[in-house]
Amino acid sequence: MVLLGATGYTGRLTAEAMVRAGLAPVLAGRSSTALTALVAELAPYAPINAAPTWQVAEVGDQGSVNALVVSPADVLVSTVGPFTRLGAPAVTAAINAGASYVDSTGEAPFIRAVFQTYGAQAQATGARLLTAFGYDYVPGNLAGALALQAARAKGAVPTRVEIGYFVGGESFGMSSGTKASAAEIMLAPSFTFHHGVIRTERSARNTSIFNVDGKPHAGLSVGGSEHFALPRFDQSVQDVGVYLGWAGKATRVASAAGSAMSAVAHVPGISNLLHRGLKSAAGAATGQGPTKRQRDANTSIAVARTFDGVGRPLSRAQVTGPSPYTLTAELLAWAAAMCLVHPALSGGAFGPVDAFGLKALVRGCADMGLVPVDE
Repeated sequence: MVLLGATGYTGRLTAEAMVRAGLAPVLAGRSSTALTALVAELAPYAPINAAPTWQVAEVGDQGSVNALVVSPADVLVSTVGPFTRLGAPAVTAAINAGASYVDSTGEAPFIRAVFQTYGAQAQATGARLLTAFGYDYVPGNLAGALALQAARAKGAVPTRVEIGYFVGGESFGMSSGTKASAAEIMLAPSFTFHHGVIRTERSARNTSIFNVDGKPHAGLSVGGSEHFALPRFDQSVQDVGVYLGWAGKATRVASAAGSAMSAVAHVPGISNLLHRGLKSAAGAATGQGPTKRQRDANTSIAVARTFDGVGRPLSRAQVTGPSPYTLTAELLAWAAAMCLVHPALSGGAFGPVDAFGLKALVRGCADMGLVPVDE
């Protein structure tokens, strides 16, 4: 098992989660000094026969990334982003080796590329690709599958499912990597699943209101893995909407701003200026993020609701768990471990449910504190 990007913010949390789970990851990154320090820091907490090791790899050097995975039995976990710019070497290496691949992206263009482009390549080599396997977008897949299951239990036929993501507790702070990813995709096209087809649309094109613990919360439309994965779980699903609720009261303003920026970006020369400005605003520092105390003050929330063909509500499910960054680390470690014990999974790109089954996903998420809320 290899963790690429181990010395970044999400990477360090994931390395810690892997060691706590008794795994023995190979920690990979571009700095041997940082890697040796991290191995020394984690070694006292690892079982004697499962201490972490390290290996240098640079995403700008495809050969060094290829060297991380050499067998179909290998598992490569990547936290190196922005994925639209830096993610290709890792997924390519896993495909070439016919290995398992898991990543932490929340970027719509990369998610779409994994399912529609890399997935076909993986089918040919037997590689197993699990993209967006963190807070973005496992909780929504879990809540969505539970809501679809509940609708079916009533004898109803759900044709639309909507997912909303929110953060509970104190104000939520983003890591340097999250800021960089947000800047990278601000002007990039997103997508939705409408009338049974993946369709391109601008980011934050739509807004929607969800009831969370008795209070209305607004969300901006985003492209997630649910658009590809939930119609596989229930083939009657023809429409999937995913919404991110981090903007709070500024959601409608953010949607309008996204529309204006999308229009301006088509003016010759303006797109490059906007990208440079957004990248500068995100900051150049890496490896920074909320402290443990700050993480512990937040919770992850995902709400799913289903509708029939004429728009009548059928069912609802909500799951709640630890903070987004803590949850992402635990999910990546769990998925990597599951890939080790499920090597017979066929090649291609998978969502959380079709990769391991709903029962296994429910059990695994419960162990890390991501559980359904009784309503």
